[in-house]
Amino acid sequence: MAKLLIVYFSRTGGAEQMAKAAYEAARSEEDTETILKWAEDAGPDDLLNADGYIFCAPENLAAIAGGMKEFFDRSYYAVLGKIEGRPYAQMVCAGSDGQNAMKQTARIATGWRLKMAQEGFIVCTHAQGKDEILGDKTISDDDLARCRELGEAMAAGLAMGVF
Repeated sequence: MAKLLIVYFSRTGGAEQMAKAAYEAARSEEDTETILKWAEDAGPDDLLNADGYIFCAPENLAAIAGGMKEFFDRSYYAVLGKIEGRPYAQMVCAGSDGQNAMKQTARIATGWRLKMAQEGFIVCTHAQGKDEILGDKTISDDDLARCRELGEAMAAGLAMGVF
């Protein structure tokens, strides 16, 4: 059975809602086991034991959120050369842009020689002021539908072996 690992980090709930939507949809694929892990609880063994990945994190201060970056830092060299060719996708929750977080994750994936299986995307919350940025996020139904589609497509692709 194929294994899909979804690793996420979230402080204000936006990226968590996105990751959980992808997870719930991916679980509908009977031939793929889907594992959801908070970045602080995930590590190299999780990456080694999975066949494909979805990475989901917010962008903070024009960079990938620190908790997700720390997961990549802890895992990078331990799996280097051991997960090449595996498929991945990514989702970013951002207040206004998100491009740098997308680029950073893509560069890490390139270093690992992962294969982009699905086009990643950014969910923009338009949080601009201090209270909005630090406050709890609510992701729209349309954006959650995109997350579910990504999770379902990744799980189905792994089950069919198309990646």
